[in-house]
Parts: sequence; structure tokens; C-alpha cells
Amino acid sequence: MKAAAAPVQRPREAKLLVLDAQGRIRHAPRAQLAELARPGDVLIANDAATLPASLRGAHQRSGREVELRLAGRRSLAADDVREFTAVLFGEGDHRTPTELRPLPPAVAPGDALLLGPLRATVLRLEGHPRLLAVRFEGPVDAVWAGIARHGKPVQYAHLREPLALWDVWTRVAALPVAFEPPSAGFLLDWALLAALRRRGVGFATLTHAAGLSSTGDPALDARLPLPEPYHLPAATVAAVAAAQRHGGRVIALGTTVTRALEHAAALGPLRAGPGLADQRIAAGTPLRVVDVIVSGTHEPGTSHYQLLRAFACDELLRRASVELERGAYLTHEFGDSVWVERTRGRPAAAARGAVALA
Repeated sequence: MKAAAAPVQRPREAKLLVLDAQGRIRHAPRAQLAELARPGDVLIANDAATLPASLRGAHQRSGREVELRLAGRRSLAADDVREFTAVLFGEGDHRTPTELRPLPPAVAPGDALLLGPLRATVLRLEGHPRLLAVRFEGPVDAVWAGIARHGKPVQYAHLREPLALWDVWTRVAALPVAFEPPSAGFLLDWALLAALRRRGVGFATLTHAAGLSSTGDPALDARLPLPEPYHLPAATVAAVAAAQRHGGRVIALGTTVTRALEHAAALGPLRAGPGLADQRIAAGTPLRVVDVIVSGTHEPGTSHYQLLRAFACDELLRRASVELERGAYLTHEFGDSVWVERTRGRPAAAARGAVALA
């Protein structure tokens, strides 16, 4: 598949590969997505806005140029912005693929990173020389201001021009907590929402701090996704309950929505409130909530592709990959989409449908 080379949406030209519950595959215009939903279904999106999570600066001890990409934190709380998990890159810019970037300087606990107006101290290495826990110095307001003024959205070598912050916000973007965009949500527009409403399909949101999709380092990429905080509103729990009560399906717009819903339901009835999604979803994972996932196109071996294996068998996904190549689908953040229904015979949890409204 070819990467989409510009941060633009293509409402008329975008493609949608449909994998239904019977294991059949067909091609459709993405503009027809609402027609795949049934009255009584509910579509759930991630309303996280994307942070300018790429911070350039220098490693104070060596004087070498670095790029620090924020990658995780413990919660979505507005005052919890001092400590982050982050990935360190060496010299270079977005025009060089991450796998070809020079290695960063060796860092140790106590080292300082000078990032524009921000100063961060390395707290520890997280099992890899480039995966760090860092703490920003100064009051919370100063940290927020420094990130906003100095940070840039995470950039991609396959795009022709640098991304601006507005390029990585979906139309439902709200709380700025994502480190990369919840890109499945780029397909949302007011025409789609209106079509869903006319069809009797519900719409709800949750907030999930979408993490980095790739680092260019195979050892690091094997650890993705990192733990990601989320918040599940009571209104969304109620929307799921209503859909399940009337035989409707829960349609997750993206892997982050799937991960949040399935984590929230892992230990019992689905409940509203905060959580930290630290699980892996892959082949054999029982799905307690989500019946359908709408996602971007993903290559085998990625964490996003692994999640799709909970919905469909490897043979069906292999056939889908062939169709994506044959149909010249675009991949990555601004590419085309897939609709994957949980195929018959895929494991479903015994507690499926249990929702707590309290």
C-alpha cells in the first residue's frame, strides 16, 4: 500500500474495504459508511485532541541535538503534565524516516534535556535506551505553555509538508491529550453524522490518549501500544447499554476506542470513569463490547493490525491485505479505511452486554 502524502480528507474519493461477519469482502466508497450501520447501532469516536508532542532541543551533558516525543502519562488530569514517558531521537527532521535517524546520545538518570523554554530531567530508562521517564521542571501552567509554544505535532516522512496542529485535530477534538492523532476519526464530518442520525444510529464519544504509532526501532515498536489513559463518559456507557438492549451493535471508530471500551469492561460491567488501558488485544482476545471496528489500513506486524486479529481470522485478513494492494488503497494517518465486523466464530466474552449505569 502507498502512504497518503498530504493531510487532506477526500470525502468523495476515499475508499472503504468491508469485511462482514460472514467473512465476505467488498469494496465501497467511504462516503457510504453510514449505510453499513443498522438502526439501533451506536458509533463511538475518540474525541481527544492531539498535543504538539514533538519537542526539539539538546542533551545538556553532550550538547547534541535531540528530539523528544512525548508518548504516555498516567492520567488525563490537566495538572498531571510534569511526568511523561517519552521516546528520544537523535539529529534530523521529519524528512528522514525514523528508522534512518541517527541514534540519540546515551542518557542516564539525572541528565537534563533543554527543550526550548522547557527543562526536563531524565528520571529513568524504561527498559530501552531510548524510552525514558522524564519530569518537566516548573509550575504546571509553565509546562503547558512550553509544550504549546515550542512543541510541534509528530511529523511523518511520507508527507510532503510539515503538519500544523490543526492538521491533526479531528472535527470532534476536545481535550488535548493524544500524542498522535486518533486518525480513524478523520473520516468524521457533519454529513456522516447527519446520515447516521437519519438512519437511527447513535453517536457517542470517549477520550483516550492515543500514543505513538511507530518509533522506527523494532524493539521499541514491539512494545507498542504503551499504557494509555482514557475517560469513559456516563452518556457513552448509556449509549452502549441502549444499543445492546435493542440488539444493536457497538461500532468503534479506531483502535483507541476499542482498547478503551474493552479495558473498561475487562473486569466486569462497563462503567463510566477514568482508566489506564494497559492490555494487548490480538488474536484470541475475547471482545466484550465492540462488534465492529472502523480503522485505517494497517500493515501486518503492526500493533494496530494485531488488534484486528481479534475481529477476523488470519486468512480473512490476508485476503483483505491482497484486496487493499489490488485496490491501491492509501495507508497511514490520512489514508483509506476498513470496516471489520467480528466474524462468526470469533471469541466473545461470556459477560458480553453487561453494562453498569451507576
